[in-house]
This record gives sequence, structure tokens and C-alpha cells, in this order.
Amino acid sequence: MDRYKFLPLLGRVLIGAPFLMSGLGKLAAHAATVGYIASAGLPVPSLAYVVAVLVEVGGGLLLMSGYRARFVAVALAVFSVMTAISFHHNFADQNQMIHFLKNVMMAGGLLQIAYFGAGAFSLDARRERALPHAAALSAG
Repeated sequence: MDRYKFLPLLGRVLIGAPFLMSGLGKLAAHAATVGYIASAGLPVPSLAYVVAVLVEVGGGLLLMSGYRARFVAVALAVFSVMTAISFHHNFADQNQMIHFLKNVMMAGGLLQIAYFGAGAFSLDARRERALPHAAALSAG
């Protein structure tokens, strides 16, 4: 199985990169994004915009690097489901149904990361490898 230990890294990048790109896209289109959030009827669209950018950019970067990946994956899964419910609930529109299902699928993949962890090539794994060494130094 050692030859497949790069797969969690690839999976984190493939799930995290769209979050990062979406967040950066929101930064480039502030007024349009706030308007879209307002049109969905969400309260305090400006605050929702800031939260969305922070979750998408920060969460995407943290997930790709594998730092606190379990917590970040759960947060992004919740964000994905809430986004699906808030923005993609018109199932009569096939495009909206596709976006809804895409968000649900992303949440499923994120929950896999939450359960199985970030994998060997991650900051989480690096921290776990360093903990026994640090404990041994402090005990000695």
C-alpha cells in the first residue's frame, strides 16, 4: 500500500483547489457576489461574503496542505451542504440540481477525509511524527 500513499494528497488537492479558486473568484467580484447572496435571501450579505471567502480560501489552503485536515474537512462539508441548500434548491432547473448534487458529493469526499485523515504527505502527519520525538526529549 506504500505505493499509493500519495493518493490522499491528490484527493485533498482535487477537493481543496476548487474551494480556493471559488474564494479567489469571490474576491475578484465583490459586488456581484454580495448581490447574489442578497438575492438568495440570506441575512447580512456583506458578512456572508466575508465568511464565504474566509472559509473557501482558508479552508482550501488548509485542506491542500493537510493542516488540521479532519476539522477543516468537516467545516467544508457543512459549508458545502449549507451552500447547496441555500443556493441550489430549485430542482426544476437541471443546472441547479447538478450544482446541488455536486455540493453533496463534495461533502461526501470531505467526510472521507474527516474519517481517514490527511494521509502521509500532510502537515498533520508531519506533526504526528514530531510528537513522539518531542515527548522523548522532554522526558529525558
